[in-house]
Amino acid sequence: MPLDFPAAPTDGDIYNRYKWNSTDTVWNLNLPEYVPVYSFEYLVVAGGGGGLGFSRTDRGAGGGGAGGYRSSVTGESSGGGASAETALSLSAGTYTVTVGAGGAGTSGTGASGVNGADSVFGSVTSLGGGASEYPDGLSGGSGGGANHAGSGGAGTSGQGYGAGDGYASVPYNGTGGGGAGAASANATSSTATDGGVGVQSSITGSATYRAGGGGGYGGSGVAYGGLGGGADSSASAANDGTVNTGGGGGASGGSAGGAGGSGVVILKYPAAASLDIGAGLTSSTTTSGAYKITTFTAGTDTITVI
Repeated sequence: MPLDFPAAPTDGDIYNRYKWNSTDTVWNLNLPEYVPVYSFEYLVVAGGGGGLGFSRTDRGAGGGGAGGYRSSVTGESSGGGASAETALSLSAGTYTVTVGAGGAGTSGTGASGVNGADSVFGSVTSLGGGASEYPDGLSGGSGGGANHAGSGGAGTSGQGYGAGDGYASVPYNGTGGGGAGAASANATSSTATDGGVGVQSSITGSATYRAGGGGGYGGSGVAYGGLGGGADSSASAANDGTVNTGGGGGASGGSAGGAGGSGVVILKYPAAASLDIGAGLTSSTTTSGAYKITTFTAGTDTITVI
């Protein structure tokens, strides 16, 4: 049965499923306007946790845990041994980006450790790395290392690993913080332990490790930060995690522990898309073939997909 269209339509009139176009003098199907949807691969790394230090060099201290590590890059891994997540499909709109700062180092018996800050991209949040405090390491994206009398903090599933336990007898050794790619080992009578290693990504085109745990310290001496920005421990001045890696801060025997390294948010998306980036974010964008790669290194604000 034919439709009974109005006899004298004006431009924009709608009848049933049709819309009148006065320029072409025709009723067209009133279909929704096409809205492009872009696939965004991401790497979201939170700030690393702060390390612990004592005023005495014969006491074990723990390194900070690495920031949580979440990735949707094809063929790569997220933290904690998880597979890559699903890329986000985004249409035009506004989304939040936050780059988490590293947690401050901590000093002494009874001190409160400072976890790293979370990093965010839209619906994706990576948790700040756990700090080392007395008596135990704190939980976080990866767990904070233990002092000589304590237990290591737990990591977060899909983001990072936990830390080992300290050695409570002479020579009082601490443990490194957990990393995104591996846990730190328990301390023994012969050694403090290194931070757990991070995870490697080539989202920027260059294979780079991020989110390594900070090294532990003890009466047996210093230990090393995990590959991926984790800081070495020190018998005197503490070492900080590397900026924009989410590496944990190193432990110390003679000062406060080192600060965790700041995190990073990296996006890879089709070159046809554009981003309007808020002034509160520090970023840079490159083009590689059919894709743009935007790296956020500090701040928090919104981005608008155009």
